[in-house]
Amino acid sequence: MPGQRLFPGVTSRDCCSSKGCDQMSRMSPDVPLLNAYKQDFFLKRFPQTLLGGPRLRLGFRAPPYVYVNQIILFLMPWVWGGVGTLLYEFAVLEDYYTAALSGGLMLFTAFVIQLTAVYARSQSTTVQRILASDILAEEDEHEFSSCTGAETIKFLIPGKKYMANTIFHSVLAGVVCALGTWYLLPYRVTLLCGNLGGATLLFVFGWVTVCIGEYSLIVNTATETATFQTQDTYELTPLMRPLYIVFFVSVDLAHRFMIHVPALEQVNQILHILFIFLPFLWALGTLPPPDALFLWAMEQVLEFGLGGSPMSTHLRLLAMFIISAGVAVTSYFIPSPVCVVLFMTGLGFLLSLNLSEMGFIFKHHVTRHRARTKPKALPSGSRTQFTWKECGFYITMLALALVESSVLHHFAEFSHMSKSSSQTIVGYMLMILLALLWILREIQTVYIFGVFRNPFYPKDVQTVTVFLKKQAKLMKIGVARRILLTLVSPLAMIAFLSLDSSLQRPPSVAVSIGFTRAFRMVWQNTENALLETVTVAVVHTLIFNKDLWWNRNLNTGLRLLLVGIVRDRLVQFVSKLQFALTVLLASWTEKKQRRKSAATLCVLNTVFSPFVLVFVVFSTLLSSPLLPLFTLPVFLVGFPRPIQSWPGAVGTAASVCADTVYYHQLVPGLTVALQSAMAAGSLGLLLPGSHYLGRFQDRLLWIMILERGYTYCSVSIKGLELQETSCHTAEAGRVDEVFEGAFVQEESTRGCSLNEHFGNILTPCTVLPVKLYSDARNVLSGIIDSHENLKEFKDDLAKVLVWLLIQYCSRKPSGQENVHKTENKRKAPLLIPSTSRPSPQPQGPEDTDSSESDNWCDENIFDDEPTSKKGKEGNGQLKVLPGTNFPLPGSAELWKVGDLSRDKVPDDTLYKSVVLGYPAADKGKQDMVSIPLVDLSCSPSHAVSLPEEWRSNCLPEARIKEMSSIFPEDWYQFVLRHLECFHSEEKPSNVLEEIAKDKVLKDSYVHVAMTCYFSLFGIDNMTPSPSHILKVYSGVLPWSTAFDWLMEKPELFQLALKAFRYTLKLMIDKASLGPIDNFKELTSCLEEYENDWYIGLVSDGKWKEAVLQEKPYLFSLGYDPNMGVYTGRVLTLGELLIQLGKLNAEAVRGQWANLSWELLYATNDDEERYSMQAHPLLLRNLTVQAADPPLGYPIYSSKPLHIHLF
Repeated sequence: MPGQRLFPGVTSRDCCSSKGCDQMSRMSPDVPLLNAYKQDFFLKRFPQTLLGGPRLRLGFRAPPYVYVNQIILFLMPWVWGGVGTLLYEFAVLEDYYTAALSGGLMLFTAFVIQLTAVYARSQSTTVQRILASDILAEEDEHEFSSCTGAETIKFLIPGKKYMANTIFHSVLAGVVCALGTWYLLPYRVTLLCGNLGGATLLFVFGWVTVCIGEYSLIVNTATETATFQTQDTYELTPLMRPLYIVFFVSVDLAHRFMIHVPALEQVNQILHILFIFLPFLWALGTLPPPDALFLWAMEQVLEFGLGGSPMSTHLRLLAMFIISAGVAVTSYFIPSPVCVVLFMTGLGFLLSLNLSEMGFIFKHHVTRHRARTKPKALPSGSRTQFTWKECGFYITMLALALVESSVLHHFAEFSHMSKSSSQTIVGYMLMILLALLWILREIQTVYIFGVFRNPFYPKDVQTVTVFLKKQAKLMKIGVARRILLTLVSPLAMIAFLSLDSSLQRPPSVAVSIGFTRAFRMVWQNTENALLETVTVAVVHTLIFNKDLWWNRNLNTGLRLLLVGIVRDRLVQFVSKLQFALTVLLASWTEKKQRRKSAATLCVLNTVFSPFVLVFVVFSTLLSSPLLPLFTLPVFLVGFPRPIQSWPGAVGTAASVCADTVYYHQLVPGLTVALQSAMAAGSLGLLLPGSHYLGRFQDRLLWIMILERGYTYCSVSIKGLELQETSCHTAEAGRVDEVFEGAFVQEESTRGCSLNEHFGNILTPCTVLPVKLYSDARNVLSGIIDSHENLKEFKDDLAKVLVWLLIQYCSRKPSGQENVHKTENKRKAPLLIPSTSRPSPQPQGPEDTDSSESDNWCDENIFDDEPTSKKGKEGNGQLKVLPGTNFPLPGSAELWKVGDLSRDKVPDDTLYKSVVLGYPAADKGKQDMVSIPLVDLSCSPSHAVSLPEEWRSNCLPEARIKEMSSIFPEDWYQFVLRHLECFHSEEKPSNVLEEIAKDKVLKDSYVHVAMTCYFSLFGIDNMTPSPSHILKVYSGVLPWSTAFDWLMEKPELFQLALKAFRYTLKLMIDKASLGPIDNFKELTSCLEEYENDWYIGLVSDGKWKEAVLQEKPYLFSLGYDPNMGVYTGRVLTLGELLIQLGKLNAEAVRGQWANLSWELLYATNDDEERYSMQAHPLLLRNLTVQAADPPLGYPIYSSKPLHIHLF
């Protein structure tokens, strides 16, 4: 969604333009966090958010009744609740009747408020809005006529977009008021608090909370700091605060009807205290909106309660949650212990597989079965064959697991764990297995614990061959680890669980939940399950006291569940603490990041470190991001959100540009390389939500793990921009530094060196061999401006033209020549005078949009730079040639385009894609020669004859004679005699000799080739200048008498343009590699260009096609106006090494949470803002780029990619 607007006048690209980055690099770190205008805006918005919607601080003078009306509307729920409370206190009504009365009055009030808003909208006239230059303009233009005027009502009560929401929100307002009245009855609150003073505080501030929730629901919804969606399409934001009120009341209702539950009473007391702090939690953005809460809750329950994994899409998450919950519920109703074990084992295995891939297998099987009745059967690809093989492996593993679990559970003797029990022995085996797997995994990475350099890892990683040779032993270790992890570990843990005595007890909710999760985790995430199982086994070994709560109240399944939650939260706590310390220390140690307030912030964080630690712990318990405000050491608890951090589907949006094609090309190869690295353990522990950063030359890849299952992993790959802004370059340079310190070391280095960049959020992991393009850019000074080279260029161009024409004609379909032959018999010779200019512009195979262009100026043909002059469109205006796209002259040639399939030419290029305006045509007698269409001397010549429409003449007789002398006849004969595609009953050599002697055929080639030759050089057939070569290379031909003739033949024009580009590449190669001695070498060189090269422009559509088709080499010519030099760009395809490192996931989530808050709530879209400046430790700029659009701007984003790990 490039260019999607976040706020009026602001787009995602505006927030991070190259100009802004360049300005930021020159600015001090003490730039204002919010500019003066945004500070004033924030001071207006935050009180509104705190109070739930009342706008008591306006940017203009308003009548007093505007404020009075808002206060009355705010207190209406309290008034109706107070009426009910008084009736209850005076024993007039029971508590439930009191609640019903208050709710009914509030329901009536809500309907009146909403109907009033509808009436006000219907009475107001529709006025076309003038687009304002600032986002507060609408707020500053209100005019109030009276207390009950339409403008006043619309300002106070904006109303709902949908009538359904009008009704639903009004009903919900009545329910919330009724429940609030019941929840805050003084008698009830006094019983919970035990004293009158505390009850009074809870009653007063509790009703303030209810009023805030009601106001946001039915009057005016405040902008929430906890914003998940960029647009509230379905008006879910008003539901956020009332839903939390309903949740708190529901706990109190549960306590009312379940009196003898001490734990529930304590929870109810705590929630009553927290109830009065809800406005502050809402204002600080700690509590999530409904949509984020729903997705986050499903992920947490699925992962920790049901043993699953976060899913790659929201639909998969919902489906998997429902199925997994159904499995847990069904297991409760199975009476037989053996059947329960078999059910949990089988369903746990199946749900941990990639079910969508299995669906693909079934669909392909059905399709192939149906295709057997047809003449053609569907081909079975390698992917299908591999998948069937994998399917057989899954069936085998499932059978082994079912047999093992049933046999062990049926025949084993169950007793409490002791040092000699079977379960304890299996536990010892699992301990050994865990230690072995941990060692084998750490050996695969470049750093052990992220600190110590692995002595077994190759020291100097430069080329693929050297790296693969040195890594061969590590790969063998990786295979051993893969077998232990995929085959041995799951079966060993199945044995441990099947021997547990808890499964012999009568069915219970605790057993169903705990063991359903345990049997699922064995397959879903084997490494974490192994760690949890070993932890439980160790605790069993150390604690044999039956009276301890661990043994008395918890079965093995619940113990594993508890250990799993503690493990996850402990990992999060360490990552968050490391992130917080990095932000704090970097604010002082990094001079470019040191603000004037840095010392104050460091002192405050030190003094209030217990409170900072509480914030870290609280965010860890909620599994929510730790939000550094403006990326400063001022920490808040962000609201819980799904592991993906963004609401949209993965891979649906990206800021597509011309460079996107390079990421399209490398992703398939990268996926294969990731498969080997992940299976070997080179990327460490694979957990959903992990982030990795890949680097090769100017390419940066952002990889995120979305989903984890048995022998598969789902990832998302994003490509960051290649544009070298100063912020981007600074952080990319630090990334190169980190990788170089890890992967480039001298072989003589001994011992375990330390990671010098341990404080960075990036930890190097490994390098991946991937087939991709390397990009080399060279200055052509001394080659393209050499007079000798340019003189040879003219001679070589004639040869290349002849070679391409012969190759084209020899490869054309045979039927085409038959048509030409019949036309020869029926049509008279054709003459097209040179003055004919058809009005419609001919279109070639690569049509582009024409645009207003600059004039060609040939005052000095030896100028090194093309000159331009603006002119108006007309008969003398320059024309855009078909089949060309014209670059910004320079080595970069990178344009922003909206789609890969269409090229758009920017308006501000150095020179525009045009040719010279033509002189007036002379209508008098022309000294022209018509070449009659004479039959060829021999019939085989028709196989290489030129199309008839190309044989018309447009040049004077003198020019024809001049061309004949330039034509390379010896080369023409050589090429014809060495054609390899000719088929005949006679000997090929005799036939080719006969064709070479055909004078009519030669004359046609002389005419066509040399007319094209003349067209490429213009009126003055002199040695070309470098600027002339650049223009013609870009498709901008000078005017000549043959110009229109060539334009009428798009295919011939493309051949001529290709010949010119091949000749330029030939000139560069001869100057760099040495001269070409004979015709065989020249033929070999041209064949290499034809087969292995694409020579053209970066902006051409065929350039992108060549990249996707993986042409071995690509070449483009450009001009750098800053340096005043001509440049050549060469892309070379090869297997190269991508350096890969793991990012601190909590640092990424924290910065993304700040980005969301800063742009969506504070609307801090300033391109010079502090949080966008380059940070060498946090990699702020790269992290912002990797966010999903519209807040981020990756130029490539893949759909979820499923990677097989076995």
